[in-house]
Amino acid sequence: MVMTTINLLPWREEHRQKQKKDFAVMLGMVAVLAAAIVGLIHFQMQAKIDYQLSRNLFLTNEIKKLDDEIKEIRELQKVRRSLIERMEVIQDLQASRPSIVHLFSEIVSTVPNGVYLESLAQTGSSLLINGQAESNARVSTYMRNLSASEWLKDPNLTVIEIEDITVNRISTFTLTVKQTSPNATGEEEQDDGGLQ
Repeated sequence: MVMTTINLLPWREEHRQKQKKDFAVMLGMVAVLAAAIVGLIHFQMQAKIDYQLSRNLFLTNEIKKLDDEIKEIRELQKVRRSLIERMEVIQDLQASRPSIVHLFSEIVSTVPNGVYLESLAQTGSSLLINGQAESNARVSTYMRNLSASEWLKDPNLTVIEIEDITVNRISTFTLTVKQTSPNATGEEEQDDGGLQ
């Protein structure tokens, strides 16, 4: 019997080389596929970043427009407040016009004979009156007349001094009185401007 010997070494070597080649091809394909996936993910993420940046820029521009509009609204509100204040001053002046007439009318009608007014000053609804009288009784009469007035109330004598001038004795007085209105209730006193 004759045995034939087959040498399998070249075949195994070829098979090994083929496997290496197939492995290298597979490795290359996996590397190309991985690079394609990474590139796709990169482009997708960059597109999202660009989209978000464009949205941020749009929002920044819109916020700037709104800030400008808010500034303009604030300026308009200042102008509006100023106009309202002016209107209120004009309305107060219009409302206080008759009260000045009544005030002077009452001042004239309440002064009795023998009393002479030297000065009159108004602060808010309060009047400060300085004057001279021939006697203390005339000052008392003047205060009663002020109390009876519809437009004046609460006379308060703060100073009274008697001066001896040759034959006559003169009483110098200072008193305060509040200006009011016949329509005013207890807490509704008018702050009528007029004398300053």
